[in-house]
Amino acid sequence: MRIFVDGDAFVNLLKPIIFRQIERLRIETFVVSNKHITIGKSKLISYIIVEQGADEADNHIVELVKDGDLVITADILLADRVIAKDAHAIDHRGELYSIDNIKQYLAMRNLMEKIREGGEMTRGPKPFNQKDAHRFANQLHKFLTKYCKN
Repeated sequence: MRIFVDGDAFVNLLKPIIFRQIERLRIETFVVSNKHITIGKSKLISYIIVEQGADEADNHIVELVKDGDLVITADILLADRVIAKDAHAIDHRGELYSIDNIKQYLAMRNLMEKIREGGEMTRGPKPFNQKDAHRFANQLHKFLTKYCKN
């Protein structure tokens, strides 16, 4: 298993959490973004910078991801694409996307998009906080305990 981090919107509070797990379990990790970001210096982490563009990082992740890999992303469309390749996805707030729930998340995302296109003002997500980071850490630990073969 490898980890792919959708780096373009990766939350700073999560960097030490994922870095500790990468080092502890010796997991090959790829951080893919269209700008330079870092989650820490390690021989296990490769940083891939893609061209500017809305879905360039997502497309690159989908191209590289394989069955059993984990993708960390807040992008529901990317999560759907990697799940279709029998990979796994966890969002920044600790939600584990699966074949059982991804269509529900996509439907809600699409509904909210249509509402916004109709001119309705909607609130964005709540600000990310320490409680979200804690949920993410718990979900990541639970996932890695179950799936990591190291």
